[in-house]
Amino acid sequence: MSKTLLYGATKIDETNSAYAPIESLAAFQWKNRVFVVLADKDNARAARQENQLLADRSALDERDLVVLKISGAAVLPLFGAADGLDGEAIRRDLEAAEIGEFAAFLVGKDGTVKLKVSEPITDGELFAIIDSMPMRAADVLKPDK
Repeated sequence: MSKTLLYGATKIDETNSAYAPIESLAAFQWKNRVFVVLADKDNARAARQENQLLADRSALDERDLVVLKISGAAVLPLFGAADGLDGEAIRRDLEAAEIGEFAAFLVGKDGTVKLKVSEPITDGELFAIIDSMPMRAADVLKPDK
């Protein structure tokens, strides 16, 4: 299984495209984290990923997470509100695998990719990664949370 954690740099080189915000998901920037699931041919891994994440909706809400499934060019919001998104643009901006290959991405509130996986990730692993992020720590300290 391939997991690539993409945050943790102490200084961000803004000229490096790896740290550029994902334009097709700009509507969520500074409001939500976005977990994007790209469905595979038989949809088995995508279905497993959906089941993992949607089992604890309150934890998704607590972490300001929107979950999107992209199958071909179609975007299906699995959790949270999402309208008018272009699946092909998201796939292109994420530099995702070919259509028919499973992949999942975590996009942080700053709009940059924080995690890329080629196999489903458990909700516990995902929440631990999110909870270790500086912005999540700041969210927890806010009195309205």
